[in-house]
Amino acid sequence: MPDLLQAAPGTTTTAAAALDAAPPDATASQVWAALGAAGVLHDLYDRGAGKTAAPDPGRLAELLGAVDARGDNGVTLSVLVQAASALPLLAACAPETGPVRTALDETLSGTATVALAATDDAAAGSDLTDLGTEVTIGPDELALTGGKRWITTAFEADRLLVLARHRPGRHFTSFTWVLVPTTAPGVRIHPAGTDLLTGAATGHVELDGVRLPADHLIGRPGRGMAAFARHMGTERLAGALWAVALTRRVLADTKQRLTRRHVNGQPLWHNDAVRHRYATCLVQVRQLRALCDTLGEQVVDRHDLAAAALLKSAAGLVAEPVLAACAQLQGADGFAHGGAQHIRSEAAVLGIGGGVTELVLGTVADNADALLAELSP
Repeated sequence: MPDLLQAAPGTTTTAAAALDAAPPDATASQVWAALGAAGVLHDLYDRGAGKTAAPDPGRLAELLGAVDARGDNGVTLSVLVQAASALPLLAACAPETGPVRTALDETLSGTATVALAATDDAAAGSDLTDLGTEVTIGPDELALTGGKRWITTAFEADRLLVLARHRPGRHFTSFTWVLVPTTAPGVRIHPAGTDLLTGAATGHVELDGVRLPADHLIGRPGRGMAAFARHMGTERLAGALWAVALTRRVLADTKQRLTRRHVNGQPLWHNDAVRHRYATCLVQVRQLRALCDTLGEQVVDRHDLAAAALLKSAAGLVAEPVLAACAQLQGADGFAHGGAQHIRSEAAVLGIGGGVTELVLGTVADNADALLAELSP
């Protein structure tokens, strides 16, 4: 494993303090640059000897909480995907020198951003084995053709991590990661056409005969899907941690609104029905946070896919009803610009990105015996 910290800055700070210097309307790349310049991204991966190339769960929670507090869900999504998916892939595969190593160092320092380009034009949802994007691997050159859809950070990224097929068939070993500069001839990025999560700079990517030197391969050919599966759990943990931060923020805002609004001379907060519904939401979020605390190390160090599926499912199952309840409790105020109804729509990504909740629950069911055994005293 490469030394992640060889270019670490001399001083570091918390994510919240690092972001104090960023303007309120900072873009995803500006937020990333502030985090990198302060050493926050290096600290995220400073886990000591013998630890895996994955973020520290506690620091990841602090990072996502600090970014979420700024209130731009799209920017938070961009930071999440880079910190929990793209960086672990780069860190696990980067040699000591070359363009992949340079990409890792620059992304960690915040001087560059990277987009994870896995979802394909041809593949339906999470079924990545149907990928249509192809790479031809020559002795000195790579040739890429295809397209990627709904790629977070696409419009602000300096580089793309592209998952491509290097041989026919759906076999696990038919796929490879390629590092693609967004300025390379043949790379075109188109608007995704959505009014949600605009800060994520999401786009559709077209790869038309892109040619690159052979050293732009990430890892060994045929190991792409295995590397993705190995680090997929970290993104699912990150999604659950973000769900905690996001629902906490909206719950806090909702409580303030309930204490200010009066009905028959009494704050709405004193209504028992309102309090019970609010308390139910708070219990659900606390349960999700406890699950993150319990399973975090298990996911990042042991790559426990069943634990990751539990977290992914729980995030979707908690965020939707909690945010729906908050939107309802806020009444007409929830429809304000950037209000609870809008946040609820954007937070639907927690139940879709990285695997639709209903499909991930299938993984939980597949591991029922092992999960039940873990519940034994």
